[in-house]
Amino acid sequence: MCQIHHVNVVRLVGICADGFIRALVYEYLPNGSLQNFLSSADNKNSFIGWDKLQDIALGIAKGIEYLHQGCDQRILHFDIKPQNVLLDQDFTPKVSDFGLAKFCAKDQSAISMTTARGTMGYIAPEIFSRNFGNVSYKSDVYSFGILLLEMVGGKKNFKVMEDATSHVYFPEWIYNLLEQGNDLRIHIGDDEVD
Repeated sequence: MCQIHHVNVVRLVGICADGFIRALVYEYLPNGSLQNFLSSADNKNSFIGWDKLQDIALGIAKGIEYLHQGCDQRILHFDIKPQNVLLDQDFTPKVSDFGLAKFCAKDQSAISMTTARGTMGYIAPEIFSRNFGNVSYKSDVYSFGILLLEMVGGKKNFKVMEDATSHVYFPEWIYNLLEQGNDLRIHIGDDEVD
């Protein structure tokens, strides 16, 4: 991790190992996680804007691309979600939390796993069942897609569902809305100037 240097990947500053106490020290990112800004998307005072969200999405994609193609070994993150994207003072996104990551050779198209890794609602289907295909770097791409869906809409509604039951995940919530015939269009705002 000390050898990874990319503007969109959190930088490891140091480590501490004192007896049974171990800690990783990362750079300080004052704006916290992306999750803080998604859950406040309906509050106009704290909404960061669509242009900034687009910049954040592109930055996350560049960070993931670096992990998959830019390192000596391919790094599969397996836990891409809003809580694991940190924002610096300029809202530059940085992929963080590599606790579930797995390293593999760049030319390796599929990897073997003994257990599922990741957070429910973000895990690619092939991680649960090989009937959907082999586990590969594309599993991170699936998680990134779910993250994008949360970024462009529905996070407030997902939060309401989350409060009602902890077992409703974003893909299931979207499916249920579609089954009920609900309008899922994203309303960006008025074109009027005040």
